Amino acid sequence: MSRRRTTSLAALMTLAISPAPIGHATEPNDAMQGMDMPGMTMPTRSIVHVPKPGAEKQTKASATGKKTQTQLMRSPPAPNTAQDGATPRLIGMSGMSGMSGMSGMSGMSGMSGMSVRSPGQVGSARPGDAPVHYINGVMPVMDQSRYFHGLLDEFEARYSGRGGEFRYDAQSWYGSDYDKLWLKSEGTVGTSGRFGDGDHEALYNHAISRYFDLQTGVRVDIDSGPARAWGAVGVQGLALYFFDLEATAYFSDRGAAARLQGSYDILLTNRLILQPQAELNFYSESDRARGVGTGLSDIDAGLRLRYEWRRKFAPYIGMTYSGVFGQAAAMARSGNTTVHNMNFTFGIRTWF
Repeated sequence: MSRRRTTSLAALMTLAISPAPIGHATEPNDAMQGMDMPGMTMPTRSIVHVPKPGAEKQTKASATGKKTQTQLMRSPPAPNTAQDGATPRLIGMSGMSGMSGMSGMSGMSGMSGMSVRSPGQVGSARPGDAPVHYINGVMPVMDQSRYFHGLLDEFEARYSGRGGEFRYDAQSWYGSDYDKLWLKSEGTVGTSGRFGDGDHEALYNHAISRYFDLQTGVRVDIDSGPARAWGAVGVQGLALYFFDLEATAYFSDRGAAARLQGSYDILLTNRLILQPQAELNFYSESDRARGVGTGLSDIDAGLRLRYEWRRKFAPYIGMTYSGVFGQAAAMARSGNTTVHNMNFTFGIRTWF
């Protein structure tokens, strides 16, 4: 019984490692049986053995069965190597016809959970999920958070041969990128110590474009003179070439008014900045109690050079001009006040 098992084992090992007979031997592509591709014919592998001279005698000896068991165990390696003197060739790969389309590929049914998202679709792409679409194809950003910002643009002392005065101009806002509550305030303390040019505004601000906001609200003139209240509507933002621009119209029972204000930052270096600035005020009706006249009533302009020690703190020096025109100039002369005034100016600019 043991001898039979040894003989059977030797025969199996001979079949496993001995070269195939001369001619064509076909083996199925078993490794690719799991890929059921309709329309795609997977060929068998054909091996052709080209014998060397003298290999015929060895074949005949093998056919007569005269090899011993030891000779069988020492048979040459598999025909895929060239140690037996045979040169293997692989033929039949050209028989892979019918690959056009590869539409079936039923053997890949395990990948049914995968689907391709369209360019405008974001998130899960499971069957039955509705695609997510955005306006103009732009994904949302974090632009609904609320912030507070304050700017003290002018906090300065002005000096001329006639004396000195103090002026401030500040604004702040709270809200998101689209909607804000905007507060503005400015005023001047003149050489006489009286508080004039007091302008205080509370505005609702809404973004109407990438660079401009629409503002509407109320303006109240509160200083040493009589108080006045106005409705306000205007725009504020960055004009062409990044000019800071404000244009606001005011209306009340006393008529209408308008203000045009602009400034521009000229970067001499990253920290040394030259800023020209101008503000013009127009009125449809004169108001002697407040010293304003019809048409162009007054101008306040300046050229300031600031150095930003820190981005939030910048001292500056400059020259400023303030003047009144038309009916306002006539009122100033009658009241023995200055019509045109040039001042040396120094102050600080800060924001938080």
